[in-house]
Amino acid sequence: MHILIETLGWIGSVLIVGAYAANIYGRLKADHIAYIWMNMVGGVFFVVNTIYHHAYPSALVNVVWVLIALNAIIRKKTAA
Repeated sequence: MHILIETLGWIGSVLIVGAYAANIYGRLKADHIAYIWMNMVGGVFFVVNTIYHHAYPSALVNVVWVLIALNAIIRKKTAA
């Protein structure tokens, strides 16, 4: 179980930093669905990892991160 949780944490960090880098370098806009999904999935993986490590302040930040991404996904679906 420990290896799974750590793997999710690493995947989450790659997704979030990768999305950020893609945005900064002009590969993905902040409103692109791939950018939003990368942040949401990465955030969920971070929530799992930080709760496992009892890092509750970080877990809370990532819950908010996921809620913001979910809101953006819902808004994009209703606008389409």
